[in-house]
Amino acid sequence: MSIEALKDALPEYAKDLKLNLSSLANETLLTEQQRAGTFIACALASRERSVTSAILSEFAPKLSPEALTAARAAASIMAMNNIYYRFTHLASAPDYKTLPARLRMNVIGKPGVDKVDFELWCLAVSAINGCGVCIDSHEKILRDAGLSAEQIQAAVRIAATVHGVAATLDGEAHSADLAINAVAA
Repeated sequence: MSIEALKDALPEYAKDLKLNLSSLANETLLTEQQRAGTFIACALASRERSVTSAILSEFAPKLSPEALTAARAAASIMAMNNIYYRFTHLASAPDYKTLPARLRMNVIGKPGVDKVDFELWCLAVSAINGCGVCIDSHEKILRDAGLSAEQIQAAVRIAATVHGVAATLDGEAHSADLAINAVAA
């Protein structure tokens, strides 16, 4: 499946998502590696099979094996970290913020690609997963490294669109299942 097939799978009411997929697939504010890795990390974070398949088909060939592994690692590590750090932020008891995480996060220190690219992918996944602590942390690292607000926003626009596509297709699949079950009953 390709991005075109993914767009064709979207219902007409999701036309804005189709248009956003097209424009973001060619986003010029990000390098090709940044753009492709952001799409892949966000697709994995979306947890929707057809979205992941289409985006991997489209963008994996644009990455080195090391960058593809790093994009996957960003989605994986942030799936864990976003839960943990969102908990420490939302918990009323202040002592959780001072306790060491005691979770392995070695990939963040040695991602196998340019640290800026990995941080960008981590930020995009954190936006999908709604962890403000992680968003702030990765955004600061990116700004300190010289990325502009527009570049960071481009990655978050990819995250928002990929997540929107995944939610729409997942909702459509559930609607179809409900309709089939209603007819069968």
